[in-house]
Amino acid sequence: MTCRGPARARRGAEQADLEVLDHAAVLVTDAGAIGAVGPLAELRQRDRGARIHEIEGVLFPGFVDCHTHGVFGAARTADHERRARGIGYKAIAAAGGGILASVGDVRQRTETDLIDLTRRRLQHLLALGTTTVEVKSGYGLDLTTELKQLRVIRAVADVGPSLVPTFLGAHEVPLEYRDRPDEYVELVTRKMLPAVAQQGLARFCDIFCEPGVFTVAQSRRVLSAAVRHGFLLKIHADELDGSGGAELAAELGAVSADHLAAVSDEGIAALARASTVAVLLPGTMLFLGQRTQAPARRLIEAGAAVALATDFNPGSSPGLSLPLMATVGVSQLRMLPAEAVIAITANAAAAIGEAHTRGQIAPGFRADLTLVSVRDWRELMYWYGTNLVSEVWVQGTACHPREADLHFLV
Repeated sequence: MTCRGPARARRGAEQADLEVLDHAAVLVTDAGAIGAVGPLAELRQRDRGARIHEIEGVLFPGFVDCHTHGVFGAARTADHERRARGIGYKAIAAAGGGILASVGDVRQRTETDLIDLTRRRLQHLLALGTTTVEVKSGYGLDLTTELKQLRVIRAVADVGPSLVPTFLGAHEVPLEYRDRPDEYVELVTRKMLPAVAQQGLARFCDIFCEPGVFTVAQSRRVLSAAVRHGFLLKIHADELDGSGGAELAAELGAVSADHLAAVSDEGIAALARASTVAVLLPGTMLFLGQRTQAPARRLIEAGAAVALATDFNPGSSPGLSLPLMATVGVSQLRMLPAEAVIAITANAAAAIGEAHTRGQIAPGFRADLTLVSVRDWRELMYWYGTNLVSEVWVQGTACHPREADLHFLV
């Protein structure tokens, strides 16, 4: 399954355009790039001295998880139980749960502890076929802890999946600024962003643009300041209530607008016109027990580029499996299997600004590869509740962890 095509996000009908090669081979260079793709006999004849590693199954481009919050401490099992008792997301937050519970936990943890926990989680992601992971801060909400989280991401980038760091200091208004959110926005723009930029700790800046969190006006202030400091933009937009976040993402040229379960018709039209990728997080709505998912079908038919991600986090989506997100994309969001494959490969790569380096098996791209033990590529979205990934390569290096290497997540 090459996913070969233009080195950009795929839109409309082209999101369902896939190339499948039988009895094929991939030539991997010593530099960890893809040198050639084609019939096995042809590549064997062309490169007689190459070492051959025979595989059986379907070889996909390495999966790209373009939205995660993987640096955290404890699980939020109490929140999960509260939801089972009928307590809503905002009420849980008001009772001391939600994002601020994780903030209190992460603030008191050592950097060494967070490094250990994050390494473990990355190994689980790798075992599920994910070779590139975007990882956000956002459980600090003060300068010291936000920098600590971003240093953790840098510290664990040496093994396993390739990491893309995102600064999310505007994930929520911390308790100490609860009655003066504009002052917190000022802190983010005047102190946090310059410090993160100076230390080179993040590539993207994100913000939670949602009623009750940050307004469109506040989001524009933070993201405009981020651009001045050289960051690319992402936006948590229109997750539970529509607020114009998708429109703002398109206006500012954000690389992605994420969530979008409550996106408006105007927001869909704006994303269809813009280069911004619509990143949908079906695991979040599933785990929260929400009946409404993001309108993937309408977005695709309007001409927007759609990606899928796990939103891996301790409160609303503690899941790590991109194949499961593809399954939910097909069964709940009415995506075609081919659209779901592109959504976790080429379009997910575009959602982190890497459509030219990963997300397809094509000459010149990174040799990030995921082997799935199936005979028909559509089985990736069919069998759920089991992991069928059998081998993984990151830049041509085999790195699929053994079961014995997969330790506790918290």
